[in-house]
Amino acid sequence: MGTECLGQLAFFGVQYSLVTFLTTQLRQGNAEAARNFSMWQGTCYIAPLAGAIVADSCLGRYRTILAFFSIYIIGMGTMALSGASPAVISRSTQPAVFSLGLYLMAIGAGCIKSCVGPFGADQFDGGDAMERPKKSSYFNWFYFAMYVGALVSGSAVVWLQDNFGWLVGFGVPALCTVLAMASFLLGSAMYRYHQPRGSPVVRACQVVVAAVRKRNVVLPHDGFVLYDGPAEEGRRMAHTDQFRFLDKAAVAVAVPSSAAAQPWRLCTVTQVEELKAIVRMLPVWATGIVYCMVLVQQPLFPVQGRAMRRRLGVAFAVPAASLNSVYVAAMLVLVPLYDAAVVPAARWLTGNERGLTELQRIGAGMALSVAAMAAAATVEGRRLAAAGEVSIAWQVPQYVLLGASAVFAHIGQLEFFYNQAPDSMRSLCSALGHMTCSLGGYLSSVIVTVVSRATARCGSPGWIADDVDDGHLDRFFWLVAGLSSINLVVFICCAKRYKYKDSIN
Repeated sequence: MGTECLGQLAFFGVQYSLVTFLTTQLRQGNAEAARNFSMWQGTCYIAPLAGAIVADSCLGRYRTILAFFSIYIIGMGTMALSGASPAVISRSTQPAVFSLGLYLMAIGAGCIKSCVGPFGADQFDGGDAMERPKKSSYFNWFYFAMYVGALVSGSAVVWLQDNFGWLVGFGVPALCTVLAMASFLLGSAMYRYHQPRGSPVVRACQVVVAAVRKRNVVLPHDGFVLYDGPAEEGRRMAHTDQFRFLDKAAVAVAVPSSAAAQPWRLCTVTQVEELKAIVRMLPVWATGIVYCMVLVQQPLFPVQGRAMRRRLGVAFAVPAASLNSVYVAAMLVLVPLYDAAVVPAARWLTGNERGLTELQRIGAGMALSVAAMAAAATVEGRRLAAAGEVSIAWQVPQYVLLGASAVFAHIGQLEFFYNQAPDSMRSLCSALGHMTCSLGGYLSSVIVTVVSRATARCGSPGWIADDVDDGHLDRFFWLVAGLSSINLVVFICCAKRYKYKDSIN
């Protein structure tokens, strides 16, 4: 958790100020800077997939973290160098040096995203009755540590960048990455390690190919006669009756002893069940994309806030963007509150040692996201009706609701993709969880483009206008709330049909 806190402090130190650096130091226009920001952010959330494959295939999570942390540190150091004075680095080479550092940092930070959280959870024994509830609590505090780093970055690091320049502004986050790696190394002698079992992608492809090759084979009625490999292959998964076609990959039509030489013709039951587990999670994963689409609407809240009455008292005017701290503060308050109050109450009501199941927690978060967008739409409607004479304080509920939504749904997703993943694919499944953020951003871009073109007709500026007083941001918020409501219904249907890994018969 110390590693995550320091690592995210560095990450958000770049994210919060990247557009400012691109426009002021590299003299890019707003459109070009926004495009470069999107490309960088997309890289950060696609890279976890590469890190996961490396970790699950060959290096393991520990060595993968160390390898990509080194790249992260080099990238941050290169970025700090690009912020030095012209006496140290010329203006002609500054863009190239900065871009090199920026994408090294994106690859390093992205690839460890899918490994740090699961590696921390590996330290808890899921078979131990005492440790199992603590693992659920770990995900709460892991998320808490991440946003402590974000809060410090959004205040102290941004202040350093404004007052001491970019060499110090990027140098301090670079130092934090070094401290994060040192924090990680401190526990090396105490960690529990899980060895990689080969490429999860290859293992899944072998099942599909073997099943297709034996598509005409008749499945046995008894799953016990399916090939399960020698005992030394590792931890086995019990056979399930879902997606029976894939079972054909484990039907032995030759001598089983030759299976090691024919992995594309005969797979073990465990291999088949690993792929089944991924397929079972895909509908839940897809609803997570729409949920993340709601979260990325948060940058529109300051746009709305700038058009509201921001003066409190006589002399103090609230910066619209400062209410983002309410979002972070809400999460920092609600995470320990969830652990201290919600879990014991839910445990008493449901009898579940975790309090809420992962899917119940995600569903509650999705419902709160609908409420957040409905609150934003209601406030915007009142603002338009009152010609801007509505206090910015009315935005606080939507920030709090969105923060509460993340505490339930986002942390629930972290826990779900770890606990329900096969042992050999936990980094990969964690990476899929991170990909929902990236794909949610892309989905939001598509929706914004479609809405803008559909509503900007006959001289009308459309719902999302440059001047919010000329547009109808309230209608856009209601549209997002409606889409989120539909997504919640779909999620509930998926959740009702989902069978947890430990409860499948």
